[in-house]
Parts: sequence; C-alpha cells; structure tokens
Amino acid sequence: MAVLDAPRIVTSRLALEDSHTLARYLATGGYEALRKALSMHPEQVAAEVDQASLLGRGGAGFPAGRKWSMLRPSEVAYLVVNGDESEPATFKDHLLVERDPHQLVEGVIIAAYALQVNRAFIYLRGEFALGLERVQAALNEAYDHGALGRDIFGSGFSLDVVVHPGAGAYICGEETALLEGLEGKRGFPRIKPPFFPAVQGLYGEPTVVNNVETMSNLPWILLHGGAAFAALGAGRSTGTRLFALAGRVNRPGVYEVEMVKNTFRDLIYDPALGGGVPGDRPVKAFIPGGVSAPWFGPDQLDLPLGQDEVAGQGSMLGSGSVVVFDDRSCAVRAAWRITKFFSRESCGQCTPCREGSGWIERAMYRLEHGGGRVEDLDLLLDLCDNIAPGLTWPPQQTTICVLGSSIPSSVHAAIEMFKDEFLAHVEKQGCPFD
Repeated sequence: MAVLDAPRIVTSRLALEDSHTLARYLATGGYEALRKALSMHPEQVAAEVDQASLLGRGGAGFPAGRKWSMLRPSEVAYLVVNGDESEPATFKDHLLVERDPHQLVEGVIIAAYALQVNRAFIYLRGEFALGLERVQAALNEAYDHGALGRDIFGSGFSLDVVVHPGAGAYICGEETALLEGLEGKRGFPRIKPPFFPAVQGLYGEPTVVNNVETMSNLPWILLHGGAAFAALGAGRSTGTRLFALAGRVNRPGVYEVEMVKNTFRDLIYDPALGGGVPGDRPVKAFIPGGVSAPWFGPDQLDLPLGQDEVAGQGSMLGSGSVVVFDDRSCAVRAAWRITKFFSRESCGQCTPCREGSGWIERAMYRLEHGGGRVEDLDLLLDLCDNIAPGLTWPPQQTTICVLGSSIPSSVHAAIEMFKDEFLAHVEKQGCPFD
C-alpha cells in the first residue's frame, strides 16, 4: 500500500473552494515564509533550498539550489517561472496556478530575494485562461498587501513580477525558447553553449528559469527548513512530488506523494490514489514521465517513484505525467498520436526534427489506418535512429533542443514491446482493437 503520511507540501489548500483567494491564503499561513525569508540573509535562504535538495519539477530534474548558484554576479538579472505546461496528459502545474496562485507568487518572491533580483516573469501557457486570471489577481492582491512592489514588508527589498501569456507553442516549454518568446521573438530554442540562461539569458543577462511546482515548494521549505524537506523521500529524490495520472485508471487526477517511498503500483492501484484499472484489467504498459519518456511494462510497476531509480531503468520521471495502458489499449495508436503531437509542435529549426517527425508520423498513420507494410517497422526504426543515434536513453542529440530526440522514444518503445501488434495491423490492414 502507498505511504501517505507525508505532509501535503503544495496541495494543502486545494480542497478549499476559496483556495485561490488572499483571505484564505493568509488564514492558512500565507506569506509567513516570505516574512521569515526577509529576516534572513539572501545566502541563508539559498542555503535552505540547497539543503532541501529540491530537484526541478519541470522535467530535467536539475537541483534548484545548484541552478541558483550558477547565476554569476551582475547588476541586472532576472527570474523566470516556466508555466508553459503543454505536453499531453501533463496537468499538474495547471492545477497549482488555478487553485493556489498565492503559493506560487510567494515562492517567486522568496526565490527573487535569495537571488537578489528585482524583476521576475511568470510565463504561463496562453490556454490557461482561468489560471492566468487568478495569477494576475494574486499578483494584484500581493501588491496591495505589501508583499510585492517597493520595500516589501519594510525590508528594503523591492520586486516587480509580470505575467506573460504564451501563444500556445509547446516548444516554449524549453527554457531558451521561452526566453525568446518573452523577448517578443518566435519561440526558437537557442544553442547551448553559449546560451545557458544562467550565463546569457533574458535580454542577454544572467537568468534563472524554474518551474511552477518548484517555486510552489519554497514557502514550505522556508517555514519548515531544508532539512525537513530533505528528510522526505530518499537519495537525490527528496520531498514530495505531484504526479498527473491519466489513461486507463479509475481515478485519474493529480496526486502529491512522497518520492521513492511509493511505487508506480502504489500510484496506480491505491484506493486513495489511482484506484486501479477499470474492470480490473491488467496493465499492459505505462509511460512514467510524460510522452517524451520511454515506456515501461508491467514488470516495472514496483519501481520506486525516484529520479535515479527510473533513470536507471532507461526512462525518466520527466514532467510528472504517468499514463496507463490496459490490455485493450492500442500501442500503435498511442505511439502515432504522440508522434503526431511532436510533429505538429516542432519549431522547424532543425532538419532531423522538422523532417523526421513528419516522416515518422506518416508511417505511423499508414500502419494505424490500414495501409501499413511489414517493411515500415524497419523504416521507422531507421528514421528514429537517424534522429537519436543508437536509440539509447538518454538520447544522443542531433537537434538544438531535446524535442527532436524525444520523438523516437514512444515509437521505439512500442515496436520493441509490441512488435506483434504492429504486424497484426499490417495483416488485418487496420487496427485490431477497433
């Protein structure tokens, strides 16, 4: 059974109808962490976050404290929050910006104080209409409350925060493409080096980019201490984490669970979490960390929900999205739909991604819709190998950002795990699951 006695660090208010309001936030301890942070030296605040060993919750899993330390001294620097969550079946940040925007705002102010920056941007996916409205309302309330603007709570520290809606481009979830979008340009990823944001980011200045969930953890860490956060979980995977559970489960949704102490089986089957598979059908496969991640089979259900544990088995926790397939799910259809998404969202800057994604999508469409050939399987693997040579994980890079190298993961996994299913599509000239 799942271990569910860990504190709810980022979801403690979500069951309350008015969780998004300043009144409710203040009634539940809101902005007390900020007052504590402002009484400390900025380096002490950063040290607490470093001690917490808070891994970034956006996908890459880079330690937030270490990312902050990469910011070289500069007269002008920026903090940018990445809220451009747009990968299929990933919706945890969406929940946070809608239901607890003040928690995000407080985390941003704490991070800005630790970094001693006076300008911050929250970049949210443009389709998050309610989330954008509530974050902007929370910022307005924070200004009125004295938590933003000049001389915050009489501390002498000043900060302005701007909400910037994205234009619906998935590629802007990549941090350098996001910075291009903030500058009013087309969302093209930048070549790294030299454009590591901590060295040369927004407007050419040192910039720290962190995820919505990462920022939302900071108030709890400051109130309870980095050591208390680090005591949860195990190894490098400390604290709790949000998981967006989707697919063939009885209770799809967003769940906050302690890392490592729980497994994928706990997440999927525990009555307080996923509640099992409809009709008690068997799990056929699951995607452990967003549709960019290689798939796992049912033999990996008892793998702990930990960054290194999942990476050691050839995949990633990534965006925190877990998608479950049962024995009625078509692997070919799932891989085709994922590939179609990546093909549509490619920015077109790099040839392997721009051309290869379309070629793979057309071959997958052919297989799923009755025109497949046996040789398409070798063709698909060859195309995948050209985009990500060796088809290893982590993938080899042939493109500026990782969107290109993420394209082969679902197709390669589907063919490796369910080759007979692909051959059945060819033999029946269509999907046998229809």
